[in-house]
Amino acid sequence: MGTGSSRAPSSADPEEPAVATHCPYCALQCGTLLRSGAAPGAPPHVEPDAGFPVNRGGLCQKGWTAPAVLRAPDRLRTPLVRDRADRLAPAAWDTALDTVASRLAAIRAAHGPDSVAVFGGGGLTNEKAYLLGKFARVALGTRMIDYNGRFCMSSAAAAGVAAFGLDRGLPFPVTDLAEADTVLLAGANPAETMPPLMRHLGKAGALVVIDPRRTPTAERAALHLAPAPGTDLALALGLLHVAVAEGMHDEEYVRTRTVGFRAAWRRAAGWWPERVELVTGVPAAAQREAVRLLREARRAYVLTGRGAEQHSKGTDTVAAFVNFALALGLPGRPGSGYGCLTGQGNGQGGREHGQKADQLPGYRHLTDPAARAHVAGVWGVEPDSLPGPGLSAAELLGALGTDRGPRALLVFGSNPVVSAPDAGRVQRRLAGLDLLVVADFVPSETAAMADVVLPVTQWAEEEGTLTNLEGRVLRRRRALAPPPGVRTDLAVLRALALRLGEPAHRFPDDPRRVFDELRRASAGGPADYGGISYDRLDAGEALHWPCPATPADGPPHPGTPRLFLDRFAHPDGMARFQDVDHREPADARDDRFPLWATTGRQLAHYQSGAQTRRVPELVRAAPEAVVEMHPDTAARAGLAEGELARVRSARGAVLARVRLVATLRTDTVFLPFHFPGHGRANLLTGTALDPRSRMPEFKVSAVCVERVGAEEPRAGVPAVAVRGAAG
Repeated sequence: MGTGSSRAPSSADPEEPAVATHCPYCALQCGTLLRSGAAPGAPPHVEPDAGFPVNRGGLCQKGWTAPAVLRAPDRLRTPLVRDRADRLAPAAWDTALDTVASRLAAIRAAHGPDSVAVFGGGGLTNEKAYLLGKFARVALGTRMIDYNGRFCMSSAAAAGVAAFGLDRGLPFPVTDLAEADTVLLAGANPAETMPPLMRHLGKAGALVVIDPRRTPTAERAALHLAPAPGTDLALALGLLHVAVAEGMHDEEYVRTRTVGFRAAWRRAAGWWPERVELVTGVPAAAQREAVRLLREARRAYVLTGRGAEQHSKGTDTVAAFVNFALALGLPGRPGSGYGCLTGQGNGQGGREHGQKADQLPGYRHLTDPAARAHVAGVWGVEPDSLPGPGLSAAELLGALGTDRGPRALLVFGSNPVVSAPDAGRVQRRLAGLDLLVVADFVPSETAAMADVVLPVTQWAEEEGTLTNLEGRVLRRRRALAPPPGVRTDLAVLRALALRLGEPAHRFPDDPRRVFDELRRASAGGPADYGGISYDRLDAGEALHWPCPATPADGPPHPGTPRLFLDRFAHPDGMARFQDVDHREPADARDDRFPLWATTGRQLAHYQSGAQTRRVPELVRAAPEAVVEMHPDTAARAGLAEGELARVRSARGAVLARVRLVATLRTDTVFLPFHFPGHGRANLLTGTALDPRSRMPEFKVSAVCVERVGAEEPRAGVPAVAVRGAAG
């Protein structure tokens, strides 16, 4: 189901009206129609919404099977509180909430507000992300809040703000890509990670793919460049060198719409194609061909993904690709541009409204006095009462349970036991907390460690909004009632805030009321939602931010589907080249660890797999952790197809089934990161961080591979004992 095929109709009540909503997975937010199942207790039937332009009637395997998670056999339906026997036991909601509130209050009283931390998720609706940030800063008074989107889009966000003055994943609609003559994809594999996007990219005249692996996306490319892991920045510098040295850059555009070109060119001047070939392994002729394809195209795009971003130099790597796009005159030109393929379902909206460590709603900076005054006025608090910036996600998780770190953590919409870098260390930090609270709808690996688990609604059971990768705000609509005993995240936050002494009006739990407040808080900010309303969205308007409010007697703002056509968002209206240079990864290969490991997603699974590993069809397609390697690499380690291998780094070891891939580089192995226990790819990854975005280095770890004895555990067995078990 590569680009979204149709399926035979399943059992659904033909008389039941369809509810228009969106897929719960990636940032495409494909349009779907849900109908109640014909049989009692059956999951709803999903159909693609042929009228939604992003997916145009297509869904991937995950989208087709999304309703199955709603009826997962182990769905959380009642709060769980760890008892004296160290087991999670069912409890009444009042008991669970009272337990959380009283323990939070005691920890704060003993150790201060920063002893309590909050960890959010890029899949939370805009309303949840907004209220979570408000809860942390007002009800808890803590600086310590960040979210798992830091692991996904933060490098591209930092590079975009630096270059353009604004971060929106795609500053143009997805549908524009279908008109392209050439598209360059750097570190993205949408044929597996967001298949319906290929309906647009497949129409491009030429696809150029940069990826160490010959992925399904690379198989469809006119040109595939396969750099060694960790050398994307050198390759981007080389592409800029070719463009300028061989007269293929747009001098007029550079002169009239940008600043900083000379410094960027001084760096790139030292990266001639033959030198780049020595560092990256990409032939000089292929570098020249990539630049030619883009330069000769009437409509061209440069797009980056996680492969370019998830490095300790990820911001500089994305900046180098932006520099290349600017030299070609692409950003802000009709029919061309630069964009980032945002990953998580609300990865765009989730980074705009306050669950990030340094941010207030509307993409405002927490250190900006005017921003603090505006948001504090909306919240009804004093600006000086708002705490300052806290720790980034990896630093926050690494500080848990330490003498100077948080002693309590509330987790909403995330599974860091599987998804965080150096996952074994994170698991040990979580185990050292005085209090761990997890709000989720399935018993994830993180929930299994919690002191209190709060069961919350899923996508089809709730109302709200999300913002997809093109900056379009979308309505999530409730199609069915949640199971008895399950509450919304907004209701949980309100109940805790009231128990912590907040006035009732400050924490509404009605999504429409929360969104109306979000609109006021974002008004005037970079991500201005002031003119967007549920009524306009429900009427079918396609609204991309910024969409400011307008006077009541005037026409409403139409939204901004295409940014930067006249000017960029810096005060002078100019885009900025960035002065960046290549540097080596934090890890270094040596005799002990002679290979590079890189991580990523598979078609059948999503993120930590907490949802997709509960769908039988998806588990049959990808049942356990695998490690892809070249046959020669396997032979040197004495391994064969299907055997169990141990992959080791300086931080930990993973057990995975060998999958031989003849097109893979012999110095590289690949592991998907969706699996738990000994199969967690992030047992290998390290804590080196990008100095600007604080992105961990997920994409390159020095490793070795070994045979595993028959008596050793399988890939799905937990690697570290958790605190107790669900009762």
